[in-house]
Amino acid sequence: MVVAESKKDARSGRRRENTELHGSQETRVKLSRLFVPSLAGMSVVALFGGAIFLAELAAAQSLITNPSPSQIAARARSPRHLLRSGGSGFVDPSPIPAGWTCTGNCGTDGADGAVSLSPTGSSAYDWVSTSGGMEGVGALPTGALGQETDGSTLTTPVFSAPAGTALNFYFNYVTSDGGGFADYAWAELFTASNTPVALLFTARTGSSGSIVPGAGLPAPLATLTPASVPIIGGAPTWLPLGGYSGQCWASGCGYTGWIKSNYTISAAGNYYLQVGVVNWTDESFDSGLAVDGVTVGGVPVGPTPTPTLSTWGMILLGGALLLFGMKAAMSNAAA
Repeated sequence: MVVAESKKDARSGRRRENTELHGSQETRVKLSRLFVPSLAGMSVVALFGGAIFLAELAAAQSLITNPSPSQIAARARSPRHLLRSGGSGFVDPSPIPAGWTCTGNCGTDGADGAVSLSPTGSSAYDWVSTSGGMEGVGALPTGALGQETDGSTLTTPVFSAPAGTALNFYFNYVTSDGGGFADYAWAELFTASNTPVALLFTARTGSSGSIVPGAGLPAPLATLTPASVPIIGGAPTWLPLGGYSGQCWASGCGYTGWIKSNYTISAAGNYYLQVGVVNWTDESFDSGLAVDGVTVGGVPVGPTPTPTLSTWGMILLGGALLLFGMKAAMSNAAA
């Protein structure tokens, strides 16, 4: 009797061991099925990040310091659609503030490459760019040079101002172009009925000397601080330049740094501010303008721009979400 019960207990123990072993094997199979796709997902993230790094590295090495006559001639002969691509052709899709109007390509950005945050202390700024711009857009409304090709404009909502009100803002001109292809940017004040009131600033690509105010353009009426600005040279890395970020055609490429514009509105009325940037003589090697802190009588015009995630921020966020999902799935499988 004792022997029979002992055999029964032994069989029961083996069944429990077999059940536990089978359950453990099932858990391992489930975990492996979860872990392998997760590794694949992480590999995709890593490969994507590596591809971006290599593309940026290649762009950074594409500086043309002294273009030869044959290079200049080849650029002039290049089809416009090839010049527009400039490599990746990536354009930041971030939105402009509510109530503002864009024609061409505009957006918001945070500290990004050559362009830091402005002295206002804001966490983001607005921008316009010739990358992704439109044909016939971006030329200076009062005093265009001729031979402007494509560009973009950004316009504030209409605002009211008593006589003697200060209109202030900061701007930073960024260009991948150089001598012989002098792109430019500007800002102008209009009445609500579209009558030009005052040209506030100009900035223009140049191989030497001050580029603010822009050479050959009408004199601005605002007080600029600093009043005269040479280019901070070098191939500027800045997302709104699209495929030309990190590239330089020739001497003159770079950025100005933040410059303050101050203008006193002399007559009471309703107004709007418009800024623009345009390619000159061709459509390659793009330029852009960062703008921030537009105030009327010390009051901001429209809502403060909100920064969006950069490409690397999106990659890191995607990786974190992937790891979180893998951990949660493993916990469920173990339970």
